Amino acid sequence: MTTTENRYPLLHKIDSPADLRQLSADELEPLARELRDFLIQSISQTGGHLSSSLGTIELTIALHYIYNTPDDRLVWDVGHQAYPHKILTGRRERMATLRKKDGLSGFIKRKESEYDTFGVGHSSTSISAALGMAIAAEKTGSGRKAVAIIGDGAMTAGMAFEALNHAGHLDNDLLVILNDNEMSISPNVGGMSNYLAKLLSGKLYTSVRESGKKVLSAVPPMHELARRAEEHMKGMVIPGTLFEELGFNYYGPIDGHDIPTLITTLRNLRDHKGPQFLHIVTKKGRGYQPAEENPCTYHGVTPFNPDNGKMHASGANSTPTYTQVFGDWLCDMAKEEPTLVAVTPAMCEGSGMVKFSRLFADRFYDVGIAEQHAVTLAAGLACDGIKPVVAIYSTFLQRAYDQLIHDVAIQNLPVVFAIDRAGLVGADGPTHAGSFDLSYLRCIPNMVVMAPSDENECRQMLYTAARHNGPTAVRYPRGRGPGVAVEKTMQPLELGKGRVLKQGKDVAILAFGSRVKVALAAADELDASVADMRFVKPIDEALILELATQHELLLTIEENVIMGGAGSAVNEVLAAHNIVMPIINLGLPDEYCEQGDHESLLAGYGLDKHGIIKAVNDFHQRASCNTMGTRTISH
Repeated sequence: MTTTENRYPLLHKIDSPADLRQLSADELEPLARELRDFLIQSISQTGGHLSSSLGTIELTIALHYIYNTPDDRLVWDVGHQAYPHKILTGRRERMATLRKKDGLSGFIKRKESEYDTFGVGHSSTSISAALGMAIAAEKTGSGRKAVAIIGDGAMTAGMAFEALNHAGHLDNDLLVILNDNEMSISPNVGGMSNYLAKLLSGKLYTSVRESGKKVLSAVPPMHELARRAEEHMKGMVIPGTLFEELGFNYYGPIDGHDIPTLITTLRNLRDHKGPQFLHIVTKKGRGYQPAEENPCTYHGVTPFNPDNGKMHASGANSTPTYTQVFGDWLCDMAKEEPTLVAVTPAMCEGSGMVKFSRLFADRFYDVGIAEQHAVTLAAGLACDGIKPVVAIYSTFLQRAYDQLIHDVAIQNLPVVFAIDRAGLVGADGPTHAGSFDLSYLRCIPNMVVMAPSDENECRQMLYTAARHNGPTAVRYPRGRGPGVAVEKTMQPLELGKGRVLKQGKDVAILAFGSRVKVALAAADELDASVADMRFVKPIDEALILELATQHELLLTIEENVIMGGAGSAVNEVLAAHNIVMPIINLGLPDEYCEQGDHESLLAGYGLDKHGIIKAVNDFHQRASCNTMGTRTISH
C-alpha cells in the first residue's frame, strides 16, 4: 500500500460519491477524520479557504451520502466551504493544483466537474439558482432534487431573501440548508434540538400535519388557530418563525458535525414536498486548533506549517500594500474631517479598516454582504452632510451598479469609492478579478475616476476624492506598489491632469495606474516618452493632444479590459479632434482571465515591460506593409 492508502484507507477508496454511498453508516465518522486531515495537509501546501471548508466536512459527507449526485443538484454558495465537495467528487489527486494556473479553481466551476452544478464566487446566489433548478425539475419531470447550501454571512444579502420569498410563494420542492457557523453550539443545539429536528422532519409528523390541514381547511377559523398554535409551539423551541412566514417548513437548529443526525434528517427531508429549510450549526475551522481559535485568520490562507499553523514567510518587505495605504489614510483623514464615516460590505479586514474600526467605532459601518445597501446607505449619508467613504473590492462593486448610477451619480453626491483588488487578482481567478471597473465607471456622468501609479499617489488621490464635491473612485491593485515613500502631508491633485515622467522620441506611452512602472522600464529601451495619466475621467485631453503632436506612435496600457477602458478614452479624444495617427491599446482581452500567478498572467497578456517592447517592435515591422490611415492595434 502507498503512504496515502495507509494514512487515508477510507478516503483513498472514494473517487466519486457513488463510492461514498457504498460505505456503512459506521464508516462515515472515520471518513470525516481522514478527510479533515487530508484537507489540512493539502491546503497547507497550496493555500486557500481553510476554515469554512473544515466546518462543512460532515455536512458534505451526509449530502453526498443521501442525495443521488450529480443527478440531484447541490448548489454551494460562494464556494469557500466546498473543498470537501471537490475531494469527494473525483478531484482528490488534483488538490495540489488548487488555485494554480490550469489547476483546480478555488471556487465552484461548472466546466470543472459535473458535480459543480452552478458556478459561484460571489455570495448569496445559491437559493435563486437552486430554485431555478427545482422549477426546471418540475417542468421536465426529471424528479431531481435541488439543495442550496448557504452560510449565515451570505444570508445578510437581500438577494437571498428575495429568493426565499419567491420559493415560498411557488411551493416547488427545494431544500435550503443554512450553515450557521458564527456561534458556538448553544445549549438548545444538542440532544433535545436534534431529537426535535428528527421528529419534525419525519413522516408521521408530516402526514399528521398535512391531514390536519385538509380537515381544518373546511373550517377557516380553526385552520388559522391551528396554524398559529403550531407556529407558537415552534417559536418556543426553535428560531424558525421568519422562515415559516416566508412559506418554508423550518427544521433545526441541529449540530452540523453530528453525522447520524444529519443523515437521518436529510433522509427524511429528501422526499418532502414543497420548500424546506434546515438550520445547522457548525464551527469554522473544526478539528484544527489554530483555525478554531482564529477562524478569520485561517479563512483564506497562504501555505503554512500544518503542525503549528504558522504561515510561511513571504520575504521581508517593509513596503506597505495599497490596502494598508488606504487604511492609514482613512484614519488620518478621519482626524482631519469629523464628518467622515466609513462603510464596507463585510470587508473590514480585507479592505484594511481594522484600525479605523477600533479608533473610530462610532463612524464605522460594516453592513454585511449587502453591497447595494452599502452604496445607497452612503448616498443617504451624503445627502445630509456626512462624508462617506465606501471601501469595496472592484468585483463586488459590480453588484451595486444600479445604486452607483441611480442613487449616487444621478444625484451627484460626494461619495468616495476606495476600490481595492482592481485588475487581476491571481489565484482567485475570474470571479474576483477587477477587470472591468474603468470601463463601467468612466461611462457614468458625474463620476471622477483615478488610478494611482504608486503608494504616495494613492494617498493623495484619496485625499483629492475626499475634497471633491461629487462621486469619486480611486481604484488600486492588490498587493504592494513600486515602493515609493508615502508622504504624511496630504495635497489635492489638480482634477483631470496627468504628468509626463519621461521625455523620449517617436513613441509615447500613456500609462494608467499599476502599469506606469513597467512603462518606465520599457521606455528606457525604446527611448519613449511616458505619461502617468492619473485620471481616467476626466481624462487629460490637453496632454493627449500634446503627446500626439510630438510623437509618431501612441501606446496606452492599463490593467483593465481594452473594451471601453482607459485606452478607449484616449482613442475617443483623438477621434473627436480628427487626429489620424497609429495607436496601440494594451490591456486585458475580451475574455475572462483565469487564475494563476499575478505577474505571470500580466506577462501572458503582454502587460509587462517585454510586452510593451514587443508591441512597439511588431508595429514597426508591420509599418512598411501598411502606411495608411488611423489604426488601433489591440493586444
